[in-house]
Amino acid sequence: MKPKHNNAVIYVIAIIAATGGLLFGFDTGVISGAIPFFQKDFGLDNSMIEVVTAAGLVGAVLGALFCGKVTDRLGRKTVILASAVIFSIGALWSGFAPNIGHLIVSRLFLGVAIGVSSFAVPLYIAEISPAQKRGTLVSMFQLMITVGVLASYLSDLAFADEAVVSCWRPMFYVGVIPALILLIGMLFMPETPRWLISNGREEEGRAVLARIEGYEGMENSYRTIKGEIEKSKEEKSGFRELMKPWLRNAVIIGIGIMFFQQFIGINTVIYYSPKIFLMAGFDGTISAIWAAVGVGIINLLFTLVSVYFVDKLGRRKLYFTGLTGIFVSLVLLGTCFALSSHLGEAGKWLSIILVFSYVSFYAISIGPLGWLIISEIFPQKVRGLGSSLGSLSVWVFNAIVSFTFFKIVKAFTIGGTEIYLGDENLGNPAGAFWFYAVIALAAIIWGYFYVPETKGVTLERIEDYWRKGGVPRLLK
Repeated sequence: MKPKHNNAVIYVIAIIAATGGLLFGFDTGVISGAIPFFQKDFGLDNSMIEVVTAAGLVGAVLGALFCGKVTDRLGRKTVILASAVIFSIGALWSGFAPNIGHLIVSRLFLGVAIGVSSFAVPLYIAEISPAQKRGTLVSMFQLMITVGVLASYLSDLAFADEAVVSCWRPMFYVGVIPALILLIGMLFMPETPRWLISNGREEEGRAVLARIEGYEGMENSYRTIKGEIEKSKEEKSGFRELMKPWLRNAVIIGIGIMFFQQFIGINTVIYYSPKIFLMAGFDGTISAIWAAVGVGIINLLFTLVSVYFVDKLGRRKLYFTGLTGIFVSLVLLGTCFALSSHLGEAGKWLSIILVFSYVSFYAISIGPLGWLIISEIFPQKVRGLGSSLGSLSVWVFNAIVSFTFFKIVKAFTIGGTEIYLGDENLGNPAGAFWFYAVIALAAIIWGYFYVPETKGVTLERIEDYWRKGGVPRLLK
């Protein structure tokens, strides 16, 4: 007999917390539409644009690096509330920025909140979710990221005006609205029962479990959580604990899946899609932003598909389906750009179809699965640190990919295929997309050995499996 869960409470808690993902997506995506305008406003070249973009990612690295231990000490809820305050201040500061220096520092400040929320929110949802619903609920974080990205593109489109160079400022100001929703909503949400029980607040933890799982399921969950806490009492919770042999596979999975999530190049599309569509032949910044809105819609729709199927088909099936599609899409996209001079007008529309295909396969697979899996694979004692390590990895890799995209485009441009915008030589992104395709192929091979099937498996069972020396691909 399946335990009865209080679905309404569970979904309300998950949706409110996942607003952190919406902010993550909004503040990640909003810069794409703003770039052409503040580039003109401040007179910047592409190298400085990479610096502005990378500033947010450096901030995310700092947030992920320093907040893992804090999350384990102060609680998941407290850290999410703090990130909401930083989001609010950062959005106002970015819009106000009087010069490029202020914009870089404000984006770095916002990045701290992005880095914090990127591990604290999935961690919070994973710890508060019943095992049977955990995949769906944690994947809502990625779903809300896509909602945020789409909202940022629509916001960019609403304020974009070729005649008003400062139109980028209100694009950033809009980010205050979801930040306040997260701040106010989380004030009324509970702390996770696992964190409460592990910190000696057992009655509060049992009360939260009762709200989520009902009184019948509460006792079983409480005993399981308590048992794992007792097992790990003698263990320390520092980064040295993560280096122990029994956690080696968890660390490899956490870093590895985030490496491939980023190095297949997805955020080059999220950050620079208007630029890419200008290379493809779209005329004018606003038409390129319209094409970027299409990317946001596809990203959202196919993340919904992933949320629906992740607890039905499982993690591995979605992973391999998505990565295979990503590989094929990137190979064809690179070919399309390489032959752009021969394809003419058809090449412009073929390129956008292939970008949509690439984004859709990412959205059903490694996009949501990366955040889901790092929230599941680490034991209670170091779950905050482990999730922080995974989040830290994603932002380091993201920063590298984003900072090097235009450089890779130039370095891998095939002679004779250069694309010009006026007198400016933009290079040709064909070689870059083929480079990312090779990494997607490597991700398929790596995934066979290291992507675990955690569908329906309790967090305590996953911990026990690692303690017994289990192999990732055989976890069930």
